[in-house]
Amino acid sequence: MNIDFSPIWISLKTACTATFLTFFLGIAAAWYVANNRGKLKGLIDGLLTLPMVLPPTVAGFFLLLIFGKRGPIVRILLSLGVSVIFSWQATVIAATVVSFPLMYKTARAAFEQIDGNILNAARTLGVSEWNVFWRVSVPLARPGIAAGTVLAFARAMGEFGATLMVAGGIPGRTQTIPIAIFFAAEGGEMDKALILVLFISGISLASMVLMNYWLEYQRKSLTSSGRK
Repeated sequence: MNIDFSPIWISLKTACTATFLTFFLGIAAAWYVANNRGKLKGLIDGLLTLPMVLPPTVAGFFLLLIFGKRGPIVRILLSLGVSVIFSWQATVIAATVVSFPLMYKTARAAFEQIDGNILNAARTLGVSEWNVFWRVSVPLARPGIAAGTVLAFARAMGEFGATLMVAGGIPGRTQTIPIAIFFAAEGGEMDKALILVLFISGISLASMVLMNYWLEYQRKSLTSSGRK
């Protein structure tokens, strides 16, 4: 049985890149919405969360409309010599879109649990909003941000529908583990599919277990600090 390990490398590379992008985009969006008191807060939150409740193929369809041949930014990209559809970049975009809501919702919940008096105290001491964000809010929300990062990574690793829509399943180029599992099962190569299933399951489970241990360590550290 010949096994092509390229889907593993492509999935890991895609998930890591998507998680990196989602980390900063999700934190920025979470901070903005958590501190937004406007009437459109509910609408903004709904739009940012939408990819989490939509079928992945619907998210992929919207990405096709944006980055396809008639998309609004395709001419700009083509002028720069960049083609997104059916490329590795498309797998990153799809994974980022579907994993973003997990990072955003988790980080937002963590920001909203921070005592506002702590932030106001920092501001009265002359600390700039940028430093309040990075030196006060982010450290206090660290457990939630870490949990969101792990969930986003696991979701990016398992993305299938949107990726298939915008990147296809080109072997050695855009074929991620979930897509390789699908085609292997369709072709009757159950042994190959099983190996890939066990690998992605192991990676996802290990990520969740490490996150749980880390959160428990943080909880005990905070408890010990509070007692002192």
